[in-house]
Amino acid sequence: MGSKQSHLEKVVAKTPPWASWVLRAAAIYNLVWGISVILLPNLFFDLLAMPRPNYPEIWQCVGMIVGVYGFGYWIAAQAPVEHWPIVLVGFLGKLFGPIGFAQALLKQTLPLKFGTLLITNDLIWWIPFSLILLLKWNHQKSLGKEE
Repeated sequence: MGSKQSHLEKVVAKTPPWASWVLRAAAIYNLVWGISVILLPNLFFDLLAMPRPNYPEIWQCVGMIVGVYGFGYWIAAQAPVEHWPIVLVGFLGKLFGPIGFAQALLKQTLPLKFGTLLITNDLIWWIPFSLILLLKWNHQKSLGKEE
């Protein structure tokens, strides 16, 4: 058990500080965004002069999901390489969200201006989340060389 703990300490020590800062920023962003959508479900639509959704509760549920991701990112920030599954799930959500938007755009069920939401919710996180996952990949490869 002692070697396992020292291994974790080595991984945490090798992880660049920016990875934790990125995940803390993502955590705060997701929590603020999620809470704002839960409390003010029509705000985004009003700001973009879009029709309000018929069922704001569905949009509030999206806010709840995004907010919950915030707690996961905060936890992952403690040891980003060790908590890579949280980063991967977040990255996949940030990848699939824009894909779903592109489909809605093609079907003309959402207007292009709705896509502005993707910039801060998804696109800006692609590179840092990818780099954290790359850190995990490189760490895993280095473990194979040590054995």
